[in-house]
Amino acid sequence: MKKNLISIVILALLIVNIALTAIMMFSMTSASKKTAALVDDISTALNLELEASKNGGGSYEAAIPMSDIATYDISEKMTIPLKMEQDAEGNDGDPHFFIAVVTLSMNTKDKDYKTYGSEEEMQSRESLIKSEINDIVSQYTVNEARNNQDQIRTEILDRVQTMFDSEFIFNVAFSDIMIQ
Repeated sequence: MKKNLISIVILALLIVNIALTAIMMFSMTSASKKTAALVDDISTALNLELEASKNGGGSYEAAIPMSDIATYDISEKMTIPLKMEQDAEGNDGDPHFFIAVVTLSMNTKDKDYKTYGSEEEMQSRESLIKSEINDIVSQYTVNEARNNQDQIRTEILDRVQTMFDSEFIFNVAFSDIMIQ
């Protein structure tokens, strides 16, 4: 009799265990589906962002082999005055400057590189390029310039590409940056 009673208790516990496992499986499946959908949405958004930067004027340096890249360094360090802070917290009353060497990366296989990309052509347009860079960087305060360097590069790239009406210049880089 004792063995039958123990068998019945074990059978009851098995049935309860199977029922709880089934409930847990169904609840986890719905949560798992929601997580998978969220991951799919995020990956789609990231893929769109990558495609937009390749096609929409952003830097797509990885798509161009190093053998097809030429660079042009602006002849001297650029010292650009920054916009004064408007709020009382960040305004110390002192002028601030953005100092950097600017390098333009050019695709040598682009059809417009032969027209505009030579050293002489770039030197003849250097003052126009500097003017565009000054115009963009001077719109930022010292804090904005520190925190938004990628945005500044993108704006300069868009402006220079518009100026040349070409995308043979595909990247703008800063070196020896000093923001004070």
